[in-house]
Amino acid sequence: MKRYPVRAAVAASICLFAAACSLLHVEKRPPPPPPQPLAPSEAEPSATQRFELAPGEDLVGVVQVVTSTKEDTLTDIARRFNVGYEEIVRANPKVDPWLPGAGRPIVVPSQFILPNAPRQGIVINIAAMRLFYFPPHKPGEPQVVLTHPIGIGKVGWATPEGVTKIVRRQQDPTWRVPVSVLKEHRENGEELERVIGPGPDNPLGKYAFYLEWPSYLIHGTNKPAGVGLRSSHGCIRLYPEDIQQLYEMVPLGTQVRVVNQPFAFGWHDGNLYLQALDVLEDDPRDWKNAQRKLLTKSLAASLQKQLKSHGEQLNWDLVSSLAHAPRGVPVPVSMADASLEQILAAAPRVQNRLPEGSSWDGQTDLPMDEGTFRQMLSEIEPSAPDAPSAPASGTTRPPGSAPNTPPTGGTPTPAPAPPGPDTTSRTSVVSKTTS
Repeated sequence: MKRYPVRAAVAASICLFAAACSLLHVEKRPPPPPPQPLAPSEAEPSATQRFELAPGEDLVGVVQVVTSTKEDTLTDIARRFNVGYEEIVRANPKVDPWLPGAGRPIVVPSQFILPNAPRQGIVINIAAMRLFYFPPHKPGEPQVVLTHPIGIGKVGWATPEGVTKIVRRQQDPTWRVPVSVLKEHRENGEELERVIGPGPDNPLGKYAFYLEWPSYLIHGTNKPAGVGLRSSHGCIRLYPEDIQQLYEMVPLGTQVRVVNQPFAFGWHDGNLYLQALDVLEDDPRDWKNAQRKLLTKSLAASLQKQLKSHGEQLNWDLVSSLAHAPRGVPVPVSMADASLEQILAAAPRVQNRLPEGSSWDGQTDLPMDEGTFRQMLSEIEPSAPDAPSAPASGTTRPPGSAPNTPPTGGTPTPAPAPPGPDTTSRTSVVSKTTS
């Protein structure tokens, strides 16, 4: 009798029993780690040049932070977000403008306190190197402001303060070089053509507004990287896309008011903010020895009255700190525990791309390297034709404004010593290379 089938059945039973026992004693494995949280996506960049004004608000825009790419320079990011060279360098004092490096957070100073001036026509704050245009609006419609960075007159060729108006508009303007500019360049061993017609070599760019001050224009440029610097002979110049936008909107007769307000105060969300900027090198006011007095004067009487009615006081320690190390970022100074660091930490991280409403295509005039930039600064900058040495009839200066250089037809003026602590800004270093 063969027993192989029986033995096989017994062996199979033993195996099944052993397997069942092993299943009853399975070692517990640790649970898998929780999934890593997804990195928060960067927000869409906010608009930087057109804003609706809310009642009682003096501040527009928002401070933003972008991450630089390997190819970026600060001038690239500035053009992308419609800010000037000085603005973006001031906001990022520890960043190499030409080699910020990939993955570096870059502060975009795209929040602005409106100048202390009537909100009509064009208002230019030369200390901010920024233009504000308030288009006419009908009753019941919201007031709108458009703002753009500008280039202004270099030391010795200061952009004047006061009130004037636009008396002529010109597409494809011709630059007739004034005698004073020809003389300046001749003394430097350079010969300029007396007349430069429309085209890529014309420093006036493609569009120009001629002011009632006969020697000064608001115009474009053939060197966009110079926007946000003191390198002209007194004219106001804008990025090509910005002057084109204004040319299509601003009518003849529009009032132009030029102010010099390095410390701008304004209300936002019930708090008083200060935007501290560099004092211009040729500002005649004694910021070094009378800073507190001048800052108090910068605080308009209406703002002081509102502070008192709210039972609030200025944090003068914070005001002084911001004034001594300007970053151009508005900071609340009526709050005891506010700081610049808090504002920057709370700034939204946004995509490093053109924001909504941008008028630039993102490519024209790029790339701009440091060598090209320095060469650009050494070349000629535009000035208007020669004119009488007094302001044109009907022009005035704003009350309390500094007696800056009047319209002089391109006649240079001596620049006083730099005023105040920390006022020899990056602009002063660059300006010397353009003289």
